[in-house]
Amino acid sequence: MSAVRQVDVLVVGAGPAGLATAARLAAAGVARVEVLDRERQAGGVPRHCAHGGYGTWSHPLTGPAYARLLVTAAERAGAAVRTGVTALDWAGPLALHTVGPSGPETTEARAVVLATGARERPRPARLVPGTRPSGVYTTGELQQAVHLFGQRIGERAVVVGAEDISYRAAATVRAAGAEVVAMLTDLPGPQTAPARAADARLRYGIPLLTDTTVTELLGHGRLSGVRVRHRDGRTAVLPCDTVVFTGDFVPDHELARRGGLTLDTGTRGPVVDGSLRTSRPGVFAVGSVLHPVESAATAAREGAHAAGAVLDALAGTQRPQRLYSVGLSVDPPLRWIAPNRVAPADRLPYVLRTTVPLTRPILHVTQGDRTLHRARLLTEATPNRTLTLTARWTHRVDPEAGPVRVRLTDR
Repeated sequence: MSAVRQVDVLVVGAGPAGLATAARLAAAGVARVEVLDRERQAGGVPRHCAHGGYGTWSHPLTGPAYARLLVTAAERAGAAVRTGVTALDWAGPLALHTVGPSGPETTEARAVVLATGARERPRPARLVPGTRPSGVYTTGELQQAVHLFGQRIGERAVVVGAEDISYRAAATVRAAGAEVVAMLTDLPGPQTAPARAADARLRYGIPLLTDTTVTELLGHGRLSGVRVRHRDGRTAVLPCDTVVFTGDFVPDHELARRGGLTLDTGTRGPVVDGSLRTSRPGVFAVGSVLHPVESAATAAREGAHAAGAVLDALAGTQRPQRLYSVGLSVDPPLRWIAPNRVAPADRLPYVLRTTVPLTRPILHVTQGDRTLHRARLLTEATPNRTLTLTARWTHRVDPEAGPVRVRLTDR
């Protein structure tokens, strides 16, 4: 029999979302807030992102510095952060079976927050054929190898992807002393800021192959090249000893799925309302498990926002979700929206993704034959980049009038 432990709030995942949730709850006076993480060190993905871009404009930080800041804030507020502990399965509505250095345990809580994050799909999940040589990475594996363990990765690398994280992967390749032979994407252009794409092309001489896919990995023992196919059917072999598959994130939703939580077909993460409540009472979800993958700052903001709803749940002042919220879904070319349920009192901004680029996008929010909101976005709609929808229209939602839909047009 495993030991049974009692806490007030159990947070699964010690990344930015989970740590921000725990810090606010502990600072608000919740006595027993515990954060679990299967990694040996807390902080999530930022701890192996040696580049800048974290923190604020006035106080910029590298990823590891930002991770340390979040861990310190949670611990100083009074939360217990336990690493090397894996949540295995549910032991009850608000209880989890775990295993860690001290062996198996069962932890019961008054509320559970899932902050399990997301992961990039590796080569096998992308169904890329060929041999099974060494030298094949995801961005996370590459960053850990280079920044955490100081490993050598090779000399010539191909980066698959052309979104923000792809350019971060290219920078990591250069930091390891290797050359980026090429970046490639199956889309007609890069999915990053024009300045970043131009910098990679002009300063570092990295060619970007658009409308191009990897069709085969070559080499025995060590990667020797990748075969690619262009949209017009032409094929070529790019000689390289390293390939990095970037992007294509999926939520780490195993615990949510095993708990029978309702999952959204678009994000593939738990369905939540504007308070980040899931379909199971007392269980909340925050961060990249909801919408893979947003910035660390977005995840931390969501964690702090969810903590307010957790406090209401602990105090018994929260209204039943299904009585006051309705479904929120999107029409093509939008891929998904999160949160995926909406209530009149919701105030958390929504994040969306599109499958096609649009130069002058307009978002339309409707319920039945009523238009609740219409807004022209200030930026282009680009695949793999976040679009934001304000929540200023939610007070117009009628809980009795059926689902709300969001569509995107260029006029």
